[in-house]
Amino acid sequence: MAFFDYPLDQLKTYKPDREEPADFDTFWEKTLHDAHSHPLNAVFEPVDYKLRSVETFDVTFNGYGGQPVKGWLQIPCHRAGPLPCVVDYIGYGGGRGFPTDWLLWSSAGYAHFVMDTRGQGSAWSPGDTPDYEPQGSCGQFPGFMTRGILSPDTYYYRRVFTDAARAIEAARSHPAVDATRILVSGGSQGGGITLAASGLVPDVTAAMPDVPFLCHYRRATEITDGHPYQEIVKYCQTHRNQIDTVFNTLSYFDGVNFAARARANALFSVGLMDEICPPSTVYAAYNHYDGPKDIRIYRYNHHEGGGTFQSVEKLKFLSNLLA
Repeated sequence: MAFFDYPLDQLKTYKPDREEPADFDTFWEKTLHDAHSHPLNAVFEPVDYKLRSVETFDVTFNGYGGQPVKGWLQIPCHRAGPLPCVVDYIGYGGGRGFPTDWLLWSSAGYAHFVMDTRGQGSAWSPGDTPDYEPQGSCGQFPGFMTRGILSPDTYYYRRVFTDAARAIEAARSHPAVDATRILVSGGSQGGGITLAASGLVPDVTAAMPDVPFLCHYRRATEITDGHPYQEIVKYCQTHRNQIDTVFNTLSYFDGVNFAARARANALFSVGLMDEICPPSTVYAAYNHYDGPKDIRIYRYNHHEGGGTFQSVEKLKFLSNLLA
């Protein structure tokens, strides 16, 4: 798809009004309070994947509702003390896969925590965490975007975003991790989760959302035919009388609203031909982001964004920030 969104000059100043419910903060304070009523019970079990320079741990911690969530923690074997830790969130449909899929950050000298995404892990990489509570008995369009969508209490991403906040707690609990230097990162869905995590846990040191999904839902559904946003469109086509309810629920989970609460140093990325996460939805979050920020623009790229080019940019960004 060629350029289809606003011109770059307009994107740079695009700051739409936020659709934010009056009880947004109360909702999330209660959600996290309920999560903290369950013990974290973070367990780090050493596993051997024949990696000579990295220690690998199979992680289990309690997320939303005290339900077990899986992850990986990888730490360089040679270290002088506790390390900054990158907490990574995964793109839509993917699971934690294998430790051999996640060697960038540990090879650069960081601790690296990868959170499995509940219920996902069958589209392109395997996962190991079920969605224990398919709350809300309303029907859903296939996928995760409309699971429990008739109430913020039952919506799927309430559970995922709570898991994301508790993953930061789990990472901080390991003695090889410097709990004062937590860096959150992810692409697409992982980028949207990164924004949620940085809004819910504002004392993280850095946030690196690449081509973030889960932002500015209403515009996304109106400008792109791409999935997964089309899951919402298809649901609304069928349930014509529930559109207001759907977007009210989504307002509690919009990366734009989390961005407005984030304080960490941030590095975003955007593809100006991205038909999955349209550039204006990325810039809506970026321009509302309330911490120090920068963005890397990939003019002729789609949802792949910067790919390995962006990985290099992130490595430089963290090196400069932590120096």
